[in-house]
Amino acid sequence: MTAALLEIEEATRRFGGLVAVNEVSTHVAEGELVGLIGPNGAGKTTLFNLISGFTPLTSGRVRYRGRDITGLKSHQIGRLGIARTFQNLRVFPNMSVFDNVSVGATGAVGLPFFRAVAGGRRRSDAISRRSLAALERVGLVAQADDLAANLAYGKRKYLEIARALAMHPDLLILDEPAAGLNESETAELAAFIRSLRDEGLTVMLVEHDMALVMSICERVVVLASGQKIADAPPDAVRRDPAVLEAYLGVDE
Repeated sequence: MTAALLEIEEATRRFGGLVAVNEVSTHVAEGELVGLIGPNGAGKTTLFNLISGFTPLTSGRVRYRGRDITGLKSHQIGRLGIARTFQNLRVFPNMSVFDNVSVGATGAVGLPFFRAVAGGRRRSDAISRRSLAALERVGLVAQADDLAANLAYGKRKYLEIARALAMHPDLLILDEPAAGLNESETAELAAFIRSLRDEGLTVMLVEHDMALVMSICERVVVLASGQKIADAPPDAVRRDPAVLEAYLGVDE
C-alpha cells in the first residue's frame, strides 16, 4: 500500500431536506480491497454514485490519482480508470453475452456503441479483444453468443463484472455483488474478488454479507445515517461498539 488512489474529502449529498451522505472522508490505496458497509439507507450506494459520477456532490471533493474529478460525468470518470457494477443488475437481456460486455469495452474507448461497431475493423478488433479477455477472466467465453437472458442469475453477476473489467479499470467498484447468491456461490465470488486484488486491481465493494466482507477486505468503512462511524481493519470493526449498535448486532 502506497499513495492513495482515491481520496474522498467531506463528500456530502442532499436530496431536498434529506442528507444521504454527510461529510464523509476516506481513501483507497492502490492495490487495496476496501469494504463499505452499513444498514439500509446508510448512504452506501449514494457514496458510490458520487465517486463514479452518477450523482453530483452537494459539497466536498473526490480525487483520483491526485486529480480532482468532482463534477465529471460518469463516462469521463470511467475513461480515467474507475469502473463499477450496480446493486440492481443492468444487463441487457435481449443482447448476447458478448455484446453486453462490448458495451463496457466501447465506453472505454469513448464512443457510442453503434459507432464503435460500425467504426472499422481495427476499432472492432480492439473492442473484441477487450470483450473476450473479460469474458475469459470471469469464465463466460463459452456463453459469449448466448442471450444474456438465458444466463443463470449468478452468471449474470459475473457478466456485469466482465463488462466493468472490459474497461480496463484500475479501480473496480462493486455494489452488492453477492446479493441473491447462495452460500457456495458467495464463497466462489469471494475467492474471485480476492484474485482480482491479487492481480493488482484495486477493489471497493458494498456488501451486506458480513462473512464475505470480513474474510476478504483489508479495511472496512462503516456508514450509518449518511455518516462515517468507523474506518478500520475488519477485526477492529467487529469490536467497535458504535458499529455493533448501528449495524452488526450483538451476535457479531
